[in-house]
Amino acid sequence: MAGAYREAIMSDSVQRRDWISGIRLRAAGAALTLVVVLVVGVVAGQSSQAQTFTVLYNFTGAPDGASPFAGVTRDAAGNLYGTTYTGASSGYGVVFKVGKSGTESVLYSFNGGTDGGSPVGGLVRDTAGNLYGTAEYGGSSGNGVVFKVDKSGAETVLHSFSGGTADGCSPDGGLVRDKAGNLYGTTMGCGVSGNGIVFKVTKRGAEKLLHSFAGGKADGANPLYTSLLMDMKGNLYGVTSQGGSQNSGVVYKLSQSGKLTVLHSFAGGTTDGCSAHGTPAMDKAGNLYGTTSRCGSGNHGIVWKVSKKGAETVLFNFTGGSSDGANPIAGVVLDAQGNFYGNTQAGGASDDGTVFELSTKGVLTLLHTFDGSDGATPYGRIIRDAKGNVYGTTLEGGNVMGSYGTVWKLTP
Repeated sequence: MAGAYREAIMSDSVQRRDWISGIRLRAAGAALTLVVVLVVGVVAGQSSQAQTFTVLYNFTGAPDGASPFAGVTRDAAGNLYGTTYTGASSGYGVVFKVGKSGTESVLYSFNGGTDGGSPVGGLVRDTAGNLYGTAEYGGSSGNGVVFKVDKSGAETVLHSFSGGTADGCSPDGGLVRDKAGNLYGTTMGCGVSGNGIVFKVTKRGAEKLLHSFAGGKADGANPLYTSLLMDMKGNLYGVTSQGGSQNSGVVYKLSQSGKLTVLHSFAGGTTDGCSAHGTPAMDKAGNLYGTTSRCGSGNHGIVWKVSKKGAETVLFNFTGGSSDGANPIAGVVLDAQGNFYGNTQAGGASDDGTVFELSTKGVLTLLHTFDGSDGATPYGRIIRDAKGNVYGTTLEGGNVMGSYGTVWKLTP
């Protein structure tokens, strides 16, 4: 059901179909060339710990939102904010708020015109409560926008992508914001070589193209469903789904001066991952962590570590079974002890996805297995609060006819 549903809501975009077909994670993956990497971690998953899982909100479709690809962001009062890809009266998605009690408010409904439409990425929030994000479609040229929604629900288009070789198109990810209020992100396509870009947009809406992906062995290509990480010095880190030595994606660093360094090229096959999405995480030592959606020993993706010098370690290989899940899209988050948390869009007992914890020793524990009634197919990145509660969304499922997705909370 999940694959057919994704195809139905994306059928108007050839690029999107290509992406979905690339990470259709219930189908058999294509055979890839085997290339040896450093270390392959294979540790069996443990059974689920005692957790309290709560569906905070079930999306109902129009005029409500539907199909949240992205995860949520949280304010100090515990309210959650996010986007949906579809739903609303126009069918082009919404910006929403879900309170601690589970009450939802639609803050803005996209019209699909100059205001943008079909947001895939999540939101960032400033101290004044303004929300910033991207929409894949719409804008003055139909190539997507960077937008701001204030507390009153008024939307401002900060930048409309023009496409072509001079700008990007189809922004599929979220944004990162610096202390000065500048926004940074990526687009899936366009740019000099048609492989996407890294961009900066000031708070006044001036855009600068920071890097145009060239593809090939020395660069990445097509950053899909991914957001950037910024370190204390302003360097940016990200992943691409293609490009690199085996065209299986890369982990890269982009310096403030605009120099891009490929830290790791994924080799694919059974010894490494391929098709990297999500947002990299960084520890205090500067090591990077994330996931790939495919390849690895079970062809269901991996959890990886890349050191500051570019040495990669495969921390976990997903088997696709009921014990660990399959095909993580959104990356991982770390706790203070160095444990990892994430979700998979497939696998688990019902093949509807899982929420997992991976210990520093490489032992994976299932925290929750989705069964459809509580959500299915989680794509978005999870977040954790100071008490260790975990929050996220599912693209499908829930107890409303139509399976429009959910917002959920997991309490340890």
